[in-house]
Amino acid sequence: MTTQPPDPTTPSVLLDVRDITVFRGDRLVLDDVSLSLAHGDAMILTGPNGAGKSTLLRTIAGLRKPDGGTIERYGALAWLGHQDALKPGLTLAQNLALADRLGSGSMEDVLEALDLAFLTDLPARLLSSGQKRRAAFARVMLSGAPLWLLDEPTVGLDVASIERLGAIMAKHRDNGGAMIVTTHVPLPLDNTRSHELPSLAHAEPLWLS
Repeated sequence: MTTQPPDPTTPSVLLDVRDITVFRGDRLVLDDVSLSLAHGDAMILTGPNGAGKSTLLRTIAGLRKPDGGTIERYGALAWLGHQDALKPGLTLAQNLALADRLGSGSMEDVLEALDLAFLTDLPARLLSSGQKRRAAFARVMLSGAPLWLLDEPTVGLDVASIERLGAIMAKHRDNGGAMIVTTHVPLPLDNTRSHELPSLAHAEPLWLS
């Protein structure tokens, strides 16, 4: 449903981030951030609002270039941002069709795991916020990517859905996958690592440094 156990001939490290620096305009957002993930790791990204947690995930995902440092990714990744990115006029199945075709997961298994199978033919505009969030998460699962970058995956989810998500994440790790997660609520995950980003809100603009 997600990834296969890692091939023993492949590197154990899935992600190696070294000395990443990112500016937004003339303001420093990320300053010399380094981290690494191996098969089975789960890292919770913490820090105050504005510390650059979403920016770091987007940079690792390749959605923007860092202004300094290096990022080495060993294998495919899947990214979940704040937006669910569902077309309201299309059914759930139609919204997931491309991810199903391009990925290596099973649509039937993924929808069953997320308790969405009974909503396959329902237009996305009729889904609740929690159902939309789980539908967005389905794309991550369908990708078959070993590395998951999850930006607030629990937004709109009730307690039961968060528990379900936790079980999915645990299975992904058991299968050799890894993840970086930002979250404002505790996740039912064991043996997680934490990486805190400091606030750089008071850093001097580039032109003053």
